[in-house]
Amino acid sequence: MSDPQPGRTREDQWPLVAVSGLLSFVAMLDMNIVNVALADIADGLHVSAATAQWAVLGYQLPVVALLLPVGRWLDGVGLRPALLTATTGFALFSALAAAAPSAGWLIAARFVQGACGAVLFVLMPVLAIRSVRPQLRARAMSVPATLGPLGAVTGPAVGGLLLDHWGWQAIFLVKIPFCVLALVVAWRALPRDGGLTAPDRRSLTDAALVATGVTLLLLSLTLGAWWLAPAALPPLWMWLRGPGARPLIGVLHVPGLLRAHSAVLALAAGFAAMHYVVALHLQREDGASATTTGLTVLAFPLGMGLAGPLGGRLADRYGPRPVALTGAALTAAGLLLLVPLGDGWSPPDVAWRLALAGVGMGLNGGPTQALVMGAAPPHRTATAGSAVQLARTLGFTLGPALATAAFGLAGSEANDARAALALAATAACLAVPLLSAPREGRR
Repeated sequence: MSDPQPGRTREDQWPLVAVSGLLSFVAMLDMNIVNVALADIADGLHVSAATAQWAVLGYQLPVVALLLPVGRWLDGVGLRPALLTATTGFALFSALAAAAPSAGWLIAARFVQGACGAVLFVLMPVLAIRSVRPQLRARAMSVPATLGPLGAVTGPAVGGLLLDHWGWQAIFLVKIPFCVLALVVAWRALPRDGGLTAPDRRSLTDAALVATGVTLLLLSLTLGAWWLAPAALPPLWMWLRGPGARPLIGVLHVPGLLRAHSAVLALAAGFAAMHYVVALHLQREDGASATTTGLTVLAFPLGMGLAGPLGGRLADRYGPRPVALTGAALTAAGLLLLVPLGDGWSPPDVAWRLALAGVGMGLNGGPTQALVMGAAPPHRTATAGSAVQLARTLGFTLGPALATAAFGLAGSEANDARAALALAATAACLAVPLLSAPREGRR
């Protein structure tokens, strides 16, 4: 997905950068917003809670499983038709999910919506860097890199508000106006740059192998079925040995990019584990109300939202690596400061620590994405973007699973939260050396 007019100087298209942020927010919002409506969906469609859970998994599984195959496919098609098609599909199947008369209809709509979401996840960083000059790349990249995680964090709160006033169908309908707005802007501002081509048989085989392996891995983390994890290895190994993995391997062989992807995964896992533990502990152990808990954890996205644009500006001026490294260090510091808190947590004491960690994540997101996308080969930007999104999404999934595993290993209920937070802080701390400048190696 290279620039159709690489030698032409053009004006910066900030409306398209806004579209990348808006669609990143919407696609990531769908990862968590449905969780709060599962009981209502089960009652409304007369199914069990386990069946209703597939309204969530039906979206999450194709999003994660298709990221790498979609990245390879998007490297060879036009940005404009891919974006318009994926956004239209996302909105259409959101509407079909809201109109579902049965669980089967709802789950099928969510699977297709998830496939469209995978395309959006990969396209958004590509759209951001294609819309501005190279010297403004980090500033543009900070928009989707900040708004995407904010969508994940605010999903339950937005979903609860919609559920209380308009019912579970509103959770699927709320995204449609944003998609329509994005379509209007993209239709008018994006230049025509080719068409869509169907994947060949080899690509479909590779996609099936990756999707099978990643799905089994995700199910093992989400459902706690750890015995599924070894079953993910054979299909992933077969894919790695074939030609389909070569674009990804080539990207990860670029100096520093494997470490950057690992840092993204580590920070996402630390953040997700922390968010899970703090919300659970405030309500279960300290008896805080849902409102108090919500306001306390809101400190993290507020800090992140305020620091995100600043991180992009600083990275454009001083380079993405030092800003990304500073952000990772601040996030790790915020999580480390949560560990020594006593049994009785004060919401203000928790909030300022979360705000510090949120500022760090805001400073880190855009610069890290710009670091990866800037170092990737120009004809592999979609592949690089898909790898970053996969690392981040797996981190978001891995964090709560690790926190749950830490519960019970500390020896007493009083130490459960401390052990889980120590694990979250350790994961965040790993990102600091991973983002430091790599030593000069052999050419």
